[in-house]
Amino acid sequence: MKEKTSITLSKEVLTGIDRDAGSKQSRSAYIESVMREHFKQKARRQRDARDLAIINRNAARLNRDAEDGLEDQAPLGESPEL
Repeated sequence: MKEKTSITLSKEVLTGIDRDAGSKQSRSAYIESVMREHFKQKARRQRDARDLAIINRNAARLNRDAEDGLEDQAPLGESPEL
């Protein structure tokens, strides 16, 4: 369900909205689509920040695990024996 609201914008912002929305989209539809995209990006940034915090908390262990795995590999240029 849509709710009606009133906002005050500068002439420059309205000009930009009208230019970007063109004749195919109303100002309201354009602003709603821009805000939806903004909220998606904000949620993505928050999720990425949480993921990065988890990785950083576990970085030492993850690096040790990676180093252990690399030690099990043959040195570059050497073929494993069959």
